Amino acid sequence: MAGSVPDQAVRRARTLGTLLISPETLDELAEVLSREKFDRYVSWEKRQEFLEAMADQSVVVDPVERIQASRDTGDNMFLDVAVEGKALAIITGDGDLLELHPYRGIAIVKPASFIERQWG
Repeated sequence: MAGSVPDQAVRRARTLGTLLISPETLDELAEVLSREKFDRYVSWEKRQEFLEAMADQSVVVDPVERIQASRDTGDNMFLDVAVEGKALAIITGDGDLLELHPYRGIAIVKPASFIERQWG
């Protein structure tokens, strides 16, 4: 949702650097955004626009290494992308990823922490 903390974090990340995705993480984002629980917060059309913007404004990474570090194996794809793309940070609210902070020198932070932190 425009103006939300996650929206602010994505906007800040875009100004500081490059967003990284993989086909797998983009599919995951599409699945999450299709959930009914978001209907009351933001329209389907706005979610589709966001998804298209992420696809258009991100660098696609095709990870070679498959990491097995998260206790939630579904989260490993985010580590794959971050490591392969030499990311500075993973921005997430996922507790299984947050507990790995830092991972191979990559900060794993909540959106509010990403906004507040001085980078570079």
